[in-house]
Formats: sequence, structure tokens, C-alpha cells
Amino acid sequence: MALIDAFGCVLAVEVQARIDMPPFAQSAMDGYALGEGPADQGSTFNVIGEVAAGSSRQFQLKKGECVRIFTGAPVPETAKTVVQQEWVERNNDRIVLQREVPDKMHIRPIGEQIKANDIALPKGTLLNPAAIGFLQMLGIAEVEVFTKPNVKVLVTGNELVEVGDSLQYGQIYESNAQMLLAALRKEGIEGHAGRVKDDLSQTIESIESALRENEIIILSGGISVGDHDHVGTALKKLGVQEVFYKVAQKPGKPIFFGSKDGKAIFGLPGNPAASLTCFYEYVIPVIRKFMGRSDIFLPTLRLPLADGTIKQMPRAQFLKANISDGQVHVLEVAIKQFII
Repeated sequence: MALIDAFGCVLAVEVQARIDMPPFAQSAMDGYALGEGPADQGSTFNVIGEVAAGSSRQFQLKKGECVRIFTGAPVPETAKTVVQQEWVERNNDRIVLQREVPDKMHIRPIGEQIKANDIALPKGTLLNPAAIGFLQMLGIAEVEVFTKPNVKVLVTGNELVEVGDSLQYGQIYESNAQMLLAALRKEGIEGHAGRVKDDLSQTIESIESALRENEIIILSGGISVGDHDHVGTALKKLGVQEVFYKVAQKPGKPIFFGSKDGKAIFGLPGNPAASLTCFYEYVIPVIRKFMGRSDIFLPTLRLPLADGTIKQMPRAQFLKANISDGQVHVLEVAIKQFII
């Protein structure tokens, strides 16, 4: 695909440099490119011209000659060094060196950054803004990338009402769809969402339709064992192979993961905090694996707790917290229950 459209994608093949970078000897300073001759303190050179960035003008510098040059400009082949403008005193068309200037100073040689046919970026590289800029600089307009998975979010529950509608007694505003779509967008995925009533036939139909057009299905709610939880039954009837169901953790115990025809199906709890926790821990690695990334897990840190001690628990606990000054500050809602 076009490089500009590949942001957030992962390279499916390595990319080789097509040109040397820089493609010509390049000045790293504003100053003067000096020809042959002594370059000691007090040495003088005659200024015979000027070379700006983008200039194609070429000079054959003789002994004792120099040209005014600017950062990024091509250095004449006959120049032996570049002296920054702060090290010279100029009088009309003559400069006097104020200190000794070493050879080849401030000259970036051809291919200093990368040479033609070298590997610019390996397979598996995530194309972030820096990577896109680097490849563009090498004249690369198209790249081969892993296809991003199509992801469908299906939210279940008769009690859910769209924001903007009036709430009746017993109803709540639906928030998981937008929350999960935002989390997907952060991973570079433009997902789609749908609503499912607490009805078995409708649940089967919605999941079946989603499986036809998507590689990853994320269901929110309806995965427990209540009389109105139909997701588990629907998945069985559709032939989804269970990989695991329920995990010894809080929140998010009733999480389901299964597969069918190489497609991944997640059943997340309906509670927003539990749903997002499970997304971070289980869904993101699968999405990143689909995309060809090697860094499939979110980064982890080991930091001291700011206050108190975590109670010993028979299962993993995921607590909401902030990090400040190198310490973990658990949010107050969890303090009484989990911290002593």
C-alpha cells in the first residue's frame, strides 16, 4: 500500500534502501568549504562562490580557495573540510581562520546514514511516524504490510440504552461499544460495533454475520450463566471451539476465548472495567499477532506501592492506579478491599 496510508501497519517483508543517504557529501554546518592548503589559525582563503541546500552548482576549488556553504548543501569534491562560520573572520571575499581546522570536519560522507541495498527496516517493523519519514527520505513510496484484521464489537443487553435517549427505570447507558472502539483505534484498528438483544436466535444470527466479514469478534456481556445470557449457547451452536472459559482473576473472571476457521472470538464481561481489563490482557496480544507485530504484550513495570500492602489473594487482581514519582498510587475505590 501507499506509504502514507501504512501508518500503524507492520512490514510483511524487509525494506532495502534504494539510494545512499546522504546521496552526496553533505555539509553539516553553515560555514565555508575549504580547498587545499594550510588550515591553521591565521590561514586565509579566497571566497569564490556560494553553495546552498538544493544547489546543483559545482566548484573546482584550487589551493587557497573556498566557498560559502550552508547546512545540507553538497560539498564540492575538491573540498577537504568545512569550517563553521563562527571560526572565521570575513573581510569582503577573503576569510581568515581563527583556529586550526581538522580535515573532513563537518562533512557527512555519501552513505553515512545508510547505503544503497542495506536493510532499511526489517520485517515486523511497526510503521510509526519516524519509520514512515525514514522510508520516504529513501524515496520509497509503497510498502508490503500485514493486513489489519477486521474487528466487530457486539454488545449484548436489553437494559442498554443509546446515549441521547431517555432512560427508563432499570436501564443504563451503553458505554462498552465506544470504549472498545476507542481502545481498538489506539491499536490502529478501525472496528465496527453492533447491538444484540438478549435473545438466542438474534445472538446466533449476529455472531454468524460477524464471522463472515471479520477476523476478530469481541462480544461484550451475556457470557455468564444466567437465564438471559445467550452468548455461550450461541457460540456452541455455531461450532466455535472453546480455548478457555473463565480465568482466576478479578475483574474479568467470566472471559471466553474461542476460535473458528482461524478467526478469534472473545466473550468479555459486560462490566466496563472488567471488559477493558480483559481487552488489555487478552485481546490486544491477539490483534497484534494478527498484524504481524512481535511486541504483542503491553509493556510492564515493577514499581513500589506508594501506600500500604496488597492483600494475599488466591487469584490475580487488576487494580486501577496511577504512577507518580516512580510509585504506584492505587485509586481509592480499591484501597479498602485490597490494600492493608
